[in-house]
Order: sequence, then structure tokens, then C-alpha cells
Amino acid sequence: MKLGVICDGVSRDLKHTVDVMDEFDLEYAELQFVGDTEVGDHSAEEIKDIDTLLRDRGKPVSCLSRHIFAGMTGANVPGDELHTTHMDALKRVIDMAHVVGSPLVRIMTPKKEQILWGHGGAEKWNVAHGAWDKMLPLIAPAIDVAKDAGVTLVVETGNGTMVNSNYTGRKLIDDLDAKGTLKILWDPANNCWCHEPAFPAGYDEAKDGYLGHIHIKDVLVDTPRATLEVKRMGEGQLADQFQPMADALRAGGYEGVISFESVFHPGNGNFEDGFRQCIAQFKAHFA
Repeated sequence: MKLGVICDGVSRDLKHTVDVMDEFDLEYAELQFVGDTEVGDHSAEEIKDIDTLLRDRGKPVSCLSRHIFAGMTGANVPGDELHTTHMDALKRVIDMAHVVGSPLVRIMTPKKEQILWGHGGAEKWNVAHGAWDKMLPLIAPAIDVAKDAGVTLVVETGNGTMVNSNYTGRKLIDDLDAKGTLKILWDPANNCWCHEPAFPAGYDEAKDGYLGHIHIKDVLVDTPRATLEVKRMGEGQLADQFQPMADALRAGGYEGVISFESVFHPGNGNFEDGFRQCIAQFKAHFA
């Protein structure tokens, strides 16, 4: 398995994060924020410095992860001001990907409508009619840009977004006829909110060429109380699913990167402390 970390979960000081990666033998760097700047907003000189640091330290970039299309709603249409802002950011991130050698660029999807399809009466009374279909032309231009640029996009299964499960991720890819250019960035902890079990259900949806990248953390969700708690890895509701997931990924020949997402802290607000408490468990399953 190719193992890495989302760097700013340890520190926005990239050099420090690389030192920590060396300490725990993690190879692949996923970039989201470096310093106080989100990928896509760094200057050419800053990108060169980032590239030099990572290449000198032997840390290939696995993915550039900007929150492209996040925060959009059903009120947005292709070409409006917000959509244009996101498309421009996507192009800047792709330019950065070419410099740092990142094979993947992350996108998100607009804000979630809870019930997208229904039957037995729900199709009349409960469905957010047209919400899914209105999203497709917002994402479609990104597919064209990625094809022209020779990069692969990965859509994250995100909390509060239209794609919040591997089922909806696969459906987006199929509906856009984008298999190969768009893949799923599987975050099984995020999928807990919509009650898609990571294994076997989530894995089965994403296999067969749909899976491009993985984020790992552990959580405890309480949907009725609208409450999410990030847990020390192995102490949340994914504890008994990590090993079956890892075994299936190995058996299926998964060749992508698994990034540890360091969003747990042990009560002191220090996410590096949380990283250090979780990383051995992460490696025990996926190394």
C-alpha cells in the first residue's frame, strides 16, 4: 500500500510535516494548505519552493486538494460568478499539479439536498426535484478541463455535499460518462453520516475502476442529534471495518495512495498530538 498524509493536518509548516513524515516512514504528501495559503493560490515562486522541498526529501505529491465546487447550491448555474470562480481555481490547481507532479486534483460537490430520489409516494412529496440533475452541468466543464490537461479528478465523499457516499460518487461518474477522468476520493468516515457502511457496501460501490484515492480517519456520528465526534483511530465506528477494507484493497490490487487525515485531537486542540496517537493504528492496518 502507498501511504501518506494530508500535510496540513499535521502542520501548515510543510518542512515540519515532512520531518514528521520521515519519522513515521510516510512517503506521499497530499497538499491542501501550505502556510496560510490554499493550493491554487500560491505564487509561482512559492510553488517552486514547495516542489523543491518535496522532491529533495523524496515525498511525491499524491493529490492537490482544494475545495472546488464546495458551497455551491441549487441556485447556481454554469457560468455564474461563483461557478466561474471555482472553475478558475480549478485551472490554477491543475497548473500547480503539473509543476509538483500531482496525478490527482480533488473536487467537491455542491451542498447536499437530503432526498434526491424516491418511490411509493416520496417521489411526489419528499424528493428535492431536479437537484441532482442541476448539479451535473456544474461539474461537467471540470471534466473537459481535466481531459485537456491530462490530469485525473477525484470527487470526495464529503459531509454536507451532494456526493456523500460511494454510491453517489459512482453515479456522478456514470451520469457524466467520466469514468477514467473522474474517480472517487473515498472518505469512509464521511460516509458514516449517510450510513453507508465502509465494508463491504462502500468498497463494492467503488471497486471496478471507480476508486482513485482514500482518506482515513475514525469518527462517531449521531445523525439524529446532528453531532459528529472525531475519534482516536480504532475507537470510533469504523474500528471493525478498517482491516476488512485493507484486506479487500490489497486483494483487489488497489494502486492508489491512502492518506491519513489528521483531524483528531486529544482534547488540547493539537492535531499533531492526535496524529501521533493514531498513526501506529493506521499503519497496522494499511502498511
